[in-house]
Parts: sequence; C-alpha cells; structure tokens
Amino acid sequence: MKSVRAVIASLMDSVRDLLPIILVIGFFQLVVLQQPIPNFGEILIGILFVVIGLTLFVHGLNLGLFPIGETMAYSFASKGSIFWLLVFAFALGFGTTVAEPALIAVANEAAIVAASGQMIEDSEQARDSYAFGLRITVAISVGFAIVLGVFRIIKGWPIQYLIIVGYIGVVIMTVFAPKEIIGIAYDSGGVTTSTITVPLVTALGVGLASSIKGRNPMIDGFGLIAFASLTPMIFVMGYGMVV
Repeated sequence: MKSVRAVIASLMDSVRDLLPIILVIGFFQLVVLQQPIPNFGEILIGILFVVIGLTLFVHGLNLGLFPIGETMAYSFASKGSIFWLLVFAFALGFGTTVAEPALIAVANEAAIVAASGQMIEDSEQARDSYAFGLRITVAISVGFAIVLGVFRIIKGWPIQYLIIVGYIGVVIMTVFAPKEIIGIAYDSGGVTTSTITVPLVTALGVGLASSIKGRNPMIDGFGLIAFASLTPMIFVMGYGMVV
C-alpha cells in the first residue's frame, strides 16, 4: 500500500513538472500562432507516455539507484580501501556517461555536422568513428571528474577553488581549440549530467560524505555533478585539437 501511494505521489509530481511546458506550448500554438494543435490525439498519447515514463523513472531512482549508490559508497569507505573506491568512482562515471542517451544523440549529430562541414570523411564509418571517439572522450573525462570529486570529499578540500581552476582551464583551452569544436565541447558538459549519470553520482557523493567522520553531506556530499560538467569541456576541446 505504501508503494502504491509512493507511485501515485510520483505521478502527481510528474504531472506538475510537465504542466508548465504543456501550458507554454499550448499558449504559443493557440494564442500567438493562432493555429490548431496538429495531430492532437497522437500528442496527447505521447504526453501520457511521458508522464508514465517519468513517474516510473523517478520512482525507480528512489527505490533502487539512490540506495545502491549510497550503500556502495558507505561500504568502500568502511573498508578503508581508497584505491578500489577511486576505481569504482571512475568506472561509475565512465559507465553511466557512455550510456547516456543525451550524449549519444549529441555525438551522432556532431558527427553528421562534422561530415557535412568536411572536417571528417562523409561516410558512415567515419561518422560512427567520430561519434564513438567523442563519447569515449567525454566518458573518460567524467570518470576522471568523479575520481577528483571523490578525492576532494576524502581530503575535505573546498570545492570552489577546484572549480575556479577548472574554468580557468576551460577559458585557456577555448583560446587554442578549433572553433568548430568549442560549441560541441560546451554542450558536452551539459549532456553528461542527465538522466543516468546524475542520480548515481549524487548518491555516491552523499553516501561517501555521510560515511566519513568529519564530513557534512550537505557541504561535502554535493559538487560531483559540477566536476562532471566541467571536465568534458576541457577534454572534448583537446579531442578536437588532436582529431
């Protein structure tokens, strides 16, 4: 019964979250453009599927991904194995990012644009290779970012100084990187922090900070996502300079 109530609560939250988007689209379509909504029935069914999917996804996060992330972080910290904790952090960052749907979409689109702009050969093999290389580069950068963030939590370093240094690096890389890759690099920093990466990485940070004496989960547990957004910009610009 408790689980049913939780699902209903997630369903209401999903409707509430999607309602502003629906109202904005409906207003501009009907009031500003003064045109009927095309394929209204299909759109209505699509919205229903989105609500159901978002509800199940959020409920699944709370039921499975958040607890397992926190539990594994606590277990590694309890055993005192920093090496395996850092290996797990890298694998988690790499694995969640390489499977991120938003990153796959951006990488494929970037490969098409690169081929049309004659940056790479206009063939399926070249496009696939470029997109795969971009995804692996971003995944490695996020793995590195999570390792850095976990090490920061262990040592208790202030996050703001690392972020400042990181963005200085982004600015410097922007000066030297090919202009064709800069926009892709900046977007890569955003698409990495999406549906799969954020829940697990957040759970890892909070769980680790909760399990280490002297660490505050509110102060030290958050910030891993900031690193995961920052490092792909540097790595992708480096990838553009090499490729």
